This record gives sequence, C-alpha cells and structure tokens, in this order.
Amino acid sequence: MRALRPIGIVLLGSALVACAGHKPRPTPSSLPPASAPRGASLPPDTARPQSERYRQNDDNGPAAPPIDVSKIAEPVPKAEPRSRYGNKDTYSVLGQTYKLLPDASGYVERGIASWYGNKFHGYMTSSFEPYDMYAFSAAHKTLPLPSYARVTNLDNGKSVVVRINDRGPFHENRIIDLSYAAAVKIGVWPKGTGLVEVRAIDPAHPQADMPPPSRSAAVAPTPAKPTGEPPRLATVPTPPSRAPSASAEVPRIYLQLGAYGERANAERAVANATRSGIDRVAIQSVVVDGHTVHRVRVGPLADVDAADAMTQRIEQLGLGAPRVAIER
Repeated sequence: MRALRPIGIVLLGSALVACAGHKPRPTPSSLPPASAPRGASLPPDTARPQSERYRQNDDNGPAAPPIDVSKIAEPVPKAEPRSRYGNKDTYSVLGQTYKLLPDASGYVERGIASWYGNKFHGYMTSSFEPYDMYAFSAAHKTLPLPSYARVTNLDNGKSVVVRINDRGPFHENRIIDLSYAAAVKIGVWPKGTGLVEVRAIDPAHPQADMPPPSRSAAVAPTPAKPTGEPPRLATVPTPPSRAPSASAEVPRIYLQLGAYGERANAERAVANATRSGIDRVAIQSVVVDGHTVHRVRVGPLADVDAADAMTQRIEQLGLGAPRVAIER
C-alpha cells in the first residue's frame, strides 16, 4: 500500500488485521511509514509499519471475565459531518477496490460478522478516532464514516446499535467487524463469527427501519475514550432482545456465484460449476424491481467455516469470488 495520500487509506490498517473469527485477516507484511497531511500531526502508532504498530501479534478479548454489556449505553444516532479521514470515494486494499456508498440511507445487508478487540484497543481507526473495544462501534468497508446501523444476530434475534467509525473487515465473506462489546451484546463473542443483518439508521428518522426488538433508552452519542478498563456506567434500562421462537427458521448460508437476467446464462454457470466438482448448485429465480433475476447459489452450507472453505475452493477453480447470501 502506498504512503498516506490521503491519510484515510493507510489508516485502514487499524481494521485491516482485526479479528475475523479468530482468523487473522490477510495483510501485507509491512507498509511504508505514513506521512501526515500538511499541518497535521500524525500519532506515533500510525507512522509505524504494520508489523511494528501493535503491542501484540494476535487479537483477543480482555483477560478479565466478559463485561456486563447491560451497563454500556448504545449510541444514539445523530447527524454528524463526515470524517476528514477514511471517506475517500474509492480505495484499494489487498488488490480489491472498494467504492464508498454516497450515503447510508436504505442500506440493508445480511452476511457474516466478525469482531476485533484488545490488539487494537486505543489505536487509531480509519476515521482517526481511538478504537474503544468497550464501546458499541464497528468497521465497515463502504458505509460513510461515521454512520449508524442496527446489527441483528440472525441466530438469536439479539441486536445492537453501533456507530461505524472504521474500515474493514478485509477478510473474505465478512460484511462488518464489531467491537468486542458489540460482539458480546449480540452473542458473536466468543464464537468469533455470526450470521447478521446490518441495517443502516437514518439519524433523522432513527426508528423508521428498526425491527421491534431491543430499542435502547441509552444516551451516549459518541464513543467513550479508551481507558484500558471496562466502563463503569450507570445501568441503562434496555428491554431484553427478542429471542427466536421455537418455530423460527434457522438462517442458512449460501454462496452466490452470480446473478443473471437470462436463465440460459444461469444454467451455463450451474453446468460449469458442476463440471468443476461443486455440489449442491442451484438456480433461485426472484423478481427484483419488476425484472426476473436468476441467482446461482451453492448450499446451504453447514456453518461459516464450511463457507470459508468452499469460497477458497471456488476461487481456486477459477469460478470467481462468490458472495455470501443468508436466507431464512
């Protein structure tokens, strides 16, 4: 990765190697020292190469028992100016180019969440704010910084509002990297990963797109400064998150190889994958904006590890990079 021009790209490093289900993200072995923009002062940790930046090599949670997340206030969505850093229209990491969304309105996506914690606690995020693993925050590849979203664990119905102030995760098949506290809140920690829905929140209408469960009465519009210790906050009255009923469908993981307007093209993709030895490939036809789309998907797969292994196999066979799709 090139030196900081602008600084937002190099500052992605805080999320670049964050925990992705206890599987470190692929990262360059080293990065050139960053250079601060004219008139700005660059903190020491962002001026160092990746290999020298952090106090520990592997990520983990705190050594103490899990924190009491009921005493941590969820952030209250509010209109904020875009961060000076981390909002470049397009950027590239590890050979992949990402294009920022013009705004967060209407964004809803299901996929796999990971989390990051102690290794990055106190270091700068892509928006040039110190990362606090005891605050409800997250890293995302394309949502504006900062923005707000409700993240719901599809396995248990628990949800949390997070303030997105970092870039990542740059691990295949992950759509969001949760702070340690947020991961504990919805049950992604200590499992490492979870199947989630990420739904952006419009600060002007924060309740408009929220599902019924877990609407917090907390009042913490900005993340607390890292102290190295779990927060000691007054208890915030938060209704218990909704647990799935016995009849609720279990979320299923698929890998989508492509989506086609012509069914013949989808059938050719299925035949190609089958010839390559990929099993359980099927076409799912849906109507989107009045047009029929034929999705070619592999699955359902047993779990996240199976999805990761199948993704690697599909790419090695030259069938492209599949995307995760979660169905219920």
